[in-house]
Amino acid sequence: MSKPLVGVVMGSESDLKIMKDAAEVLGHLGVEFELTVVSAHRTPQRMIEYAETAKARGINVIIAGAGGAAHLPGMIASVTTLPVIGVPVKSSNSIDGWDSVLSILQMPGGVPVATVALNGAKNAGILAAQIIALSNSDVAQKLTVYKQELKDKVQQNIREIKIAGYRNEFDKE
Repeated sequence: MSKPLVGVVMGSESDLKIMKDAAEVLGHLGVEFELTVVSAHRTPQRMIEYAETAKARGINVIIAGAGGAAHLPGMIASVTTLPVIGVPVKSSNSIDGWDSVLSILQMPGGVPVATVALNGAKNAGILAAQIIALSNSDVAQKLTVYKQELKDKVQQNIREIKIAGYRNEFDKE
């Protein structure tokens, strides 16, 4: 087993139900990753140590998911030069998720965090894999296959709708 290339962190264990989607897609694409809890508010020293040592441990990208005030992605980005992808999580203490989205999205100049949709950990995993694929041809090939599978699924949906007899002037034969 090779070293993890992506760090997947979350503010609390309750975020795992969302963040597992990043882990699953990274696994599907053959990208080694690690996954742990790193709270910006409850374990700030652990968060800083994680972010400051990630690059030396071989991590290339960090995916950070957090709900509520959602400081984790930005705080990690403030102490590392690695790309950070923030996943806003709609949590039990969240204001319908908007607080998390805005907390991650509205970073000050100089501290960028790529932000995906609310509960969008799957897309965070895909984005991390795309970053890794810039220098890893195996991951690039797996992404090509993955994107083709998405296209094939849509083509199958088109056929199924056509078979069901719905009108579609666009796809006339």
